[in-house]
Amino acid sequence: MTAELIKQKLTETLQPVLIEIIDDSAAHAGHAGAREGGGHYNVTVVSESFDGKSLVQRHQLIYQALADLMKSEIHALGINALTPSENNQGN
Repeated sequence: MTAELIKQKLTETLQPVLIEIIDDSAAHAGHAGAREGGGHYNVTVVSESFDGKSLVQRHQLIYQALADLMKSEIHALGINALTPSENNQGN
């Protein structure tokens, strides 16, 4: 459920060409954040919105898009934010 909300919010905000979300919450069962309901997620977002932006600025865009979810649904978030050309370099 939360993974779908993450995808929806990031898609609306950043119009990514690729988005991958990994729910790592099960690996953190018993962790304080998990007990409070927050999940652990890793996201890879490839978007032209990141062109010309620093790594910090890219992360800020993602955190802004997910601000409401960061209050309770997300306890930890790993971010891989790439431009389309950066993503193609890895292929």
